[in-house]
Amino acid sequence: MIIHLRPHHGMCLYYFQGKGYSGEFVRNMSEYKHLLETENPLVQITEGMDDLCAKCPNNRDGICTSQEKVLAYDSAVLDACGLSFRTVLPYNDFSELVQEEILLSGKRRQICADCQWNLLCSAEP
Repeated sequence: MIIHLRPHHGMCLYYFQGKGYSGEFVRNMSEYKHLLETENPLVQITEGMDDLCAKCPNNRDGICTSQEKVLAYDSAVLDACGLSFRTVLPYNDFSELVQEEILLSGKRRQICADCQWNLLCSAEP
């Protein structure tokens, strides 16, 4: 099993608190977070919509309504972590890279401070 993840979702998963766009989105996000953290499956770093986006109300026929903004987030995460699209690695390795290279180094605000969920993530690790 390979889970498809947008690069910036590595940050979102870290801070996820059971809140989100809709009940369906929150359930999907909760299920994937549990799966990723308990089973450590392989993830493929995906350009565009991923498995978390499947239940997001911003998903309009496979395109995010905030596409330009999230593409910038994705690019910044790839740069910070030294990854590229289509990279496949265990989730725990991806999560550790995001934590070390972005969250613990204080780069999160530079990447996604304009996100509507920023307040949920404002307590840096």
